[in-house]
Amino acid sequence: MKIAIIGGGYVGLVSGACFAEFGVEVSIYEADQRKREMLIAGQIPIYEPGLDRLVADNAAAGRLTFPASLEGGIAGAEAIFIAVGTPTRRGDGHADLTFVFAAVEQVVKCLDHPAIIVTKSTVPVGTGRKIADLAHQLRPELGIEVASNPEFLREGSAIADFMRPDRVIVGTDSERAKDVLRRLYRPLYLIETPIVFTGLETAELIKYAANGFLAMKITFINEMADLCEMVGADVNDVARGIGLDGRIGRKFLHAGPGFGGSCFPKDTLALMRIAEEAGAPSQLIQSVVTVNDARKIAMAARVITACGGDVAGKRIAILGLAFKPETDDMREAPAIPLIEGLLAAGAQVVGFDPVAMPAAKALLPASMEFAADSRAVVKDVDAVVLVTEWNEFRALAPRWLAGQMRGSVIVDLRNVFDPAAMRAAGLSYHGIGRQQILTSV
Repeated sequence: MKIAIIGGGYVGLVSGACFAEFGVEVSIYEADQRKREMLIAGQIPIYEPGLDRLVADNAAAGRLTFPASLEGGIAGAEAIFIAVGTPTRRGDGHADLTFVFAAVEQVVKCLDHPAIIVTKSTVPVGTGRKIADLAHQLRPELGIEVASNPEFLREGSAIADFMRPDRVIVGTDSERAKDVLRRLYRPLYLIETPIVFTGLETAELIKYAANGFLAMKITFINEMADLCEMVGADVNDVARGIGLDGRIGRKFLHAGPGFGGSCFPKDTLALMRIAEEAGAPSQLIQSVVTVNDARKIAMAARVITACGGDVAGKRIAILGLAFKPETDDMREAPAIPLIEGLLAAGAQVVGFDPVAMPAAKALLPASMEFAADSRAVVKDVDAVVLVTEWNEFRALAPRWLAGQMRGSVIVDLRNVFDPAAMRAAGLSYHGIGRQQILTSV
């Protein structure tokens, strides 16, 4: 079986490499020549644990190729996956489908055989119907079918998510498309992965609804964290207490500085616009967007308060820049408004991230400093702020930290450190949703 994927970005590359691991012949067409040459040379343009090896192994086996032409890439493919970007459209928050429709039009014009066009990209409800109409207008003789197959990959664990997913969603009205995708996903069927077939519109909405609900859980526990601080409760215990309820579940109940990344901010905003246009506005999602945006901005004030109300001239270390560990993705990262706020308040800010610093340097102000490693970043600083919970930061010993720092303030925005151990080392510890013990700084 052969499939083609249009777009060699995060979703396209991970999906293509994993399909190839299933034994499928996969061609990934990447229009950006520089990226294509990198992939052919075995250089992975994104950071995802294990992806480099998976790509190399399947390329060496001949199952994964990166053709120079679109025609060569889609030749003989039973299914053609559209995996191009759908960024937020400027001005109105809708998903920008420019790249999607451009890719579909190019594919349809080049096709010389009946095929299934499958959207992997996150697209608004109704996009599949528009793609089907476009394909029929351009090449009515080919009988092109359309399906929606949304991805549910978490950055940092995308390969495991693809190989052992909670479910596979396929939206289509075509029996031929169902047959092709059943055969494609047969390895997952054999391990009893639920494969859910729905209509096009339903599959498209499932993706947005899933991300909207998870973003809502994060926002809820963040609001509960603020309440915990006011009443003397501990948000970690609250999260565990409610998470043990099977109706709620434990995941995505970790208080922090707000969600970021390539999916939740974009998809909650798009879902809000979809609901508004459909005449069924979602006040919950609107609140999630508003509360999360405000929370990320408020983190700088939280750090300033922990530092005694003034950070002018103080040197502050930022541990972690990416929006989450095990990725170099800086899109909508909470570290960005935090650092901008501290710099605006007169602080000297130095940061370190194990993999995201090249991407961060292009987004952060020029006055931002970058350290060589997690030890150098805390040297002679007045305060340490943990933003991204990389494992190597968890290993920083409290007494060692106290000996390296000039000041004593620790602001733990992920509740990684042990408050008692930090305070026993003479450090002024401030977590999220934990009872604060104020000490002089």
